[in-house]
Amino acid sequence: EKNNDLYSATSMNFLGSEPILMRSSPVSIRTEFKSSWLNEPHFVSMAQMPESDKSEEGDDDKVYLFFSETAVECDCYNKLVVSRVARVCKGDLGGLRTLQRKWTSFLKARMDCPVLESQLPYIIQDTYRWCDPEQHWKHCLFYAIFTPQSDTSDLSGVCAYRVSDISRVFEEGKYKNPVPVETSFVKWVMYSGEVPVPRPGACINNEARKVGITQTLDLPDRTLQFVKDKPLMDQAIQPIGEKPLLVRRGAKFTRVIVNQVQATDGEKYHVMFIGTEEGTLLKAVNYDGEMFIIEEVQLFQPPVSIKILQFSNVTGQLYAGSDYGAAQVPLATCERSLSCVDCVLARDPYCGWDKTDKKCVSISNSERELIQSVKEGNASLCPDADPVKPVDRFIWPGGNLKLSCPSPSNLAETSWERDDRLLTPSARFQLLRDGLLILNSSASDAGRYRCVSVEHSKADDYTSTVAEYLVTINSKGFGRGGQPLSPQAQTDGPSVAGLQAVVALLVVGLVALLAWNFYKGHLPLPWNCGKNRAQPQGTHDQEAVNSNVTHQDALRPALAESKPLVSGTDNNGRNNNHTGGEAAFNAAGENDAPEVSLPSLQYIDDESEI
Repeated sequence: EKNNDLYSATSMNFLGSEPILMRSSPVSIRTEFKSSWLNEPHFVSMAQMPESDKSEEGDDDKVYLFFSETAVECDCYNKLVVSRVARVCKGDLGGLRTLQRKWTSFLKARMDCPVLESQLPYIIQDTYRWCDPEQHWKHCLFYAIFTPQSDTSDLSGVCAYRVSDISRVFEEGKYKNPVPVETSFVKWVMYSGEVPVPRPGACINNEARKVGITQTLDLPDRTLQFVKDKPLMDQAIQPIGEKPLLVRRGAKFTRVIVNQVQATDGEKYHVMFIGTEEGTLLKAVNYDGEMFIIEEVQLFQPPVSIKILQFSNVTGQLYAGSDYGAAQVPLATCERSLSCVDCVLARDPYCGWDKTDKKCVSISNSERELIQSVKEGNASLCPDADPVKPVDRFIWPGGNLKLSCPSPSNLAETSWERDDRLLTPSARFQLLRDGLLILNSSASDAGRYRCVSVEHSKADDYTSTVAEYLVTINSKGFGRGGQPLSPQAQTDGPSVAGLQAVVALLVVGLVALLAWNFYKGHLPLPWNCGKNRAQPQGTHDQEAVNSNVTHQDALRPALAESKPLVSGTDNNGRNNNHTGGEAAFNAAGENDAPEVSLPSLQYIDDESEI
């Protein structure tokens, strides 16, 4: 800020056992190390409010701290966590004797967000301060997201609070007072005694200045001792309407940011962008008490928790961050709606249907009159859509056919009709998310198939035809125009010509290889087979002896090198090697070679013989 003062909510030690709210400045101020001030807190966010601006009481600016902590006022056996908002004055200098260099204006109050089905208080996770620059600070709002403190519920909620309501509790509300009872137990009850003047926890204002108190160092000890012992307010702060703006089941909310947009009806709407633990971004609006989610987008894969949400006035984009990356998201994706009905039923205040260009566009980029109905979702304002043209599809008996039908919206319900009668799913007619699958078709399956979409809105239910097909069963295997229905082998085209060229090259290569082997003598020519049989016996025997000696000489070193080759054990791997040796011996015998001496294959039982 302009005074270079740093406000921080943290812990004084690494153990986290000394939580503080402090201001680092020439005169540093911090909280007391007392459980009545901060009791095992989890800090969420801070925000400052210019409450001295146009203040008739001469009030000071404030700093608000949002956190959750273990409740000291709870009369229960188990620890109960509650949500809090605390407030300090920016001009606080501490007390003269009591609360020296400690906050004299630290007050805190419980925050309620009554989510359905909740028996335990929901816990605050994030806040966003929204202020209209054209209005006074008293009209500012705090949006906060809450999640359950137990695993019995999977609901998350968004509540909105007026800054004026929070300020009123601190300025006019009752205090809670700790009262010792038996067994050294402290019970917190509403304080009904006399409240010192100046009011404990209040900022220095015109009324205090009239009596000579111009700074917190001038405050009397009675006031300071009161706020030191009783910083907790008795009244809880309730949200606007005393109920959440949005409640949703599923992934827990993690971050929230709000942007204001003016729709075609002239009203301004607050659009909430909410990050979840599964990496999705929700876009939601509350229309006069109706909770409505416009869309949900998966930003990160695999799903990871969204830790940061920021809006840029320069780019007009949202930025989401996780532990593994960041994403840039536009405020509106109007082009996703392909028809007027889809555009209007989306109820997105950023988008409207352009009748001239026949597309869904952003209202900020168009000067024409657009069709939009965000509160009611009245799609009857749209002109009549062009009728869907039927598509011819053919199938042979016993075949399978898929008819596509993309759903226009996640909120739409699709169904199929055959010849204007509702089609009941069965083993042969299977409804898919994006179409209809017909299995083992027969002649009775021919007809007109229509995919019908029904979407509900506050104004009415709207039915539209998404796709239409004319299915024909042809037992001859040919459809209109003589087109084959069953798969046929392709006999021409560039792919067949290429295959023929490859086969020709293979044949030429094979002929060349055979000719080379005949020329080298590796293969006998057909007319030389008789000559080989008439070869002299002596020459044949000599060649056999030479070849056998070469084989035997080559076999012995291999047998001597590896003991497993000839060992007589039952190991499978070794038996396989031994069988290989016998096969070599038998092959030598079949070539009419002299017998190999069996002692050369004797077993080696002693390793010293190797």
